[in-house]
Amino acid sequence: MKTLELINHRTSYRGTYKDTKVPREDLIKIMEAGLAAPSGCNKQTTSLIAIDDPELMDKLRIVIDKPAINSAPAMICVLTQKIIAYRDRSFYIQDYSAAIENLLLATVALGYETCWYEGYITDVDAIGRQMADVLGVPEDYELVCFLPIGIADQPITFKDKKPFAERAWFNGFGG
Repeated sequence: MKTLELINHRTSYRGTYKDTKVPREDLIKIMEAGLAAPSGCNKQTTSLIAIDDPELMDKLRIVIDKPAINSAPAMICVLTQKIIAYRDRSFYIQDYSAAIENLLLATVALGYETCWYEGYITDVDAIGRQMADVLGVPEDYELVCFLPIGIADQPITFKDKKPFAERAWFNGFGG
């Protein structure tokens, strides 16, 4: 699949997954794509953990309690560190967002589906920290996102996007 076609084909998949193991080689390729993302002032604030061990997946499912993850054979967790990059600024949100987009695209390019789960685990109930504790993540890292990875067991659906002309212009706003 060509790059622009891949970008326009990707969607958030929240369905069940086939009981097909994701080869570790594919998880490595997906993670390498994530780590290849740009990073503000090259601080490389994003780290990743792939989980493909069924027993560990079961422990995480207890913490996550989200139906969409119950059948996923693997997942990738996205970690960040709030490292100062320039003056008093950290670009950790931009860094992990760029990494996640690369993860999403690489996942689809390899024939799998996924969805970016962030808000659910970074809310006041601190599910991300609970997941981090299961995974042995040090306190100076924040687990901000997870992506279930697998082969879709249900049809892929696409949400309608607003028309181009409502969201993109030339030479000024609304032009």
